[in-house]
Amino acid sequence: MAEDILNLTDEDGVFLVRLARETIENFVRVGRIGSPPTDVSPRLREKGGGFVTINKLARGSKYLRGCIGYPLPYFPLVEATMKAAVEATRDPRFPPLRVEELDGVVVEVTVLSVPELLKVKDPKEYPEKIKVGRDGLLVARGPFRGLLLPQVPVEWNWDAETFLCECCMKAGLPPDAWLDKSTEVHVFRGVIFEEEEPRGKIVRKELSVERE
Repeated sequence: MAEDILNLTDEDGVFLVRLARETIENFVRVGRIGSPPTDVSPRLREKGGGFVTINKLARGSKYLRGCIGYPLPYFPLVEATMKAAVEATRDPRFPPLRVEELDGVVVEVTVLSVPELLKVKDPKEYPEKIKVGRDGLLVARGPFRGLLLPQVPVEWNWDAETFLCECCMKAGLPPDAWLDKSTEVHVFRGVIFEEEEPRGKIVRKELSVERE
């Protein structure tokens, strides 16, 4: 699996999260999107997939407020981050993000490796090929697509089979669609950076990985 795009420094991660936060605030406040910065490290000028997640903090817990991104490397990372940040503010699953919410949300950026088709002789082998905490999933069948980031099964305490079922449902397919040989399962990995509090310290998010 090609993972060169994941070799980001902590400084790169801090830059991307701050860029996402600035883009979100500018768009929500004044409806404007600035031009992508050019004075950045070569790594951030490479094309790469990326997602921006907005989480609402309430009563000591996080609640998803928006998550949009690009699974494939269509744009340089800085541009992909800005585009995803804007779209995350108007995730169709939620009302558009409002100005008064900005002080109560934290921003997370996930940079993705290119999804690769997981090849098996029998679909029943998929769960043993997938490692929760390491892999993200992209399920595809015809026009149906569903993607879940690596952090999602960790946050929900899913095993690999549940992860597959949930990703199928995200695609609009039956939960057991992964058992059908016409369903493709792609895996990818990610590096995650997040704010600890609104506009606060930005850290690399380490996931708990299943043991071999």
